Order: sequence, then C-alpha cells, then structure tokens
Amino acid sequence: MVCKKVAVLFSGGKDSCLALHMALKKDYDVKYLLSVMPDNFDSFMFHKPDLKLLKKQAEMLGIELIVRKSKGEKDKELEDLKKLINKIKGKAEIIVVGGIASSYQGKRIKKICSELDLEFYAPLWDYSDSDVWNLLLKEKFKVILTKITCEGLGKEWLGKIINKKKVEDLKVLSKKYQFRSDFEGGEAESAVLYMPEFKKEIKIKFDIKSEGKYRHWLKIKEIK
Repeated sequence: MVCKKVAVLFSGGKDSCLALHMALKKDYDVKYLLSVMPDNFDSFMFHKPDLKLLKKQAEMLGIELIVRKSKGEKDKELEDLKKLINKIKGKAEIIVVGGIASSYQGKRIKKICSELDLEFYAPLWDYSDSDVWNLLLKEKFKVILTKITCEGLGKEWLGKIINKKKVEDLKVLSKKYQFRSDFEGGEAESAVLYMPEFKKEIKIKFDIKSEGKYRHWLKIKEIK
C-alpha cells in the first residue's frame, strides 16, 4: 500500500501536535510542517508560536518546517495561508489540521484545500475537552501553557506541565469561569515539549510577561 503524503498545519501547540501524532499512527507519510507566523500577537486565525521553539520542535520530529510570515490581518491572513499551502501542492495530497470546534477556522481551511484540490483531514474534529486531554495524557504528551487571556487562569499556570491533576483543576475552573478547557475559544495557547515522535524532551527557560489582570505570556530565554 502506498502511504499518502501529507502536510500538517503546525503551531507546536497541543492540538496540531496531537493531530500530527494521529496522522502518523494512521501511517500517513508526513512530509511538511506548515506554519503561518503572524505579526499580530492576537491573530484571528493563528496561534503565534515562538519561532525558535517551533524550529526546535520540527528538529525533534525530523520533519521539514515551512514558515510564512503574515501581518495577521483578518481575511488577508487567509491569503497568506493559501500561498503557504500552495507551496506543497504536488508534493502532498492531504492537509492535516488540529481544529476541534472552531467553525470559523475549519471552514476557511477546508475551502482553501478544496480550491487547491487537496484533501482536508481534521482527526480531532468534534472531540470534547475531556477527549483531547485524555488522549494527550494517555499518549504521554508534555504540554505547557504559553499564553493566557481569560479570567480564572492565573499566570502561575504558565510553563507548567499539564498533568492529570491539572486537567481536573482546569475542568473545575472552566465550569466556574465559563471557558472551554481545550481553549478553542482562544482563552489560552499551548506548546508541546514532548510527544512520542520527539527524539527527546525539549527544555526551556523563560520569564513571564503580563499586560493587565488577565493577560499573561511566556518570554522564552533558552531552549535545549
């Protein structure tokens, strides 16, 4: 059987890493990691990762990373995404995405794939908050939060590995403060420091920056 060649829309966060993991378990041949790097820290479409960490994750996976910069302007960033995906047209047949419930994002990416005659694969679509976290824990992922923008999550959550106890705490807080514990509403962003396909765990040193009462993020100083 010929393995289908795929490219993964990759932010280095828990959802895109988990989608990548599921694609590999399906025996897809993952050729590329595609990442849009918005100038805007609060992009409409994209999680803005730390570029050095993103490159380290790609190195740990041994998969080629292709990055395209974007001003992060609404709708215009879709054109940047389309140009990025078009780069691998003819080299991959399927685009893998880590979307769970964001119809805003999913519909737009699916439309681009249709226009470029590529298959669209979203293995986590319609997963519940619990489904996602349970699978991450089961598969031994090491996930940290890198940015928080909602009430109920303090900056003490940043940079800490999310274990089973923290997932339970997240569920309690999400009910109390009315946010999704998988952060599909943009309440927080994450990064994966280890997954089964990494050559080794990534180690980081960081500072925490804040802007107002509910907005905090990591400023990474060192990556090993």
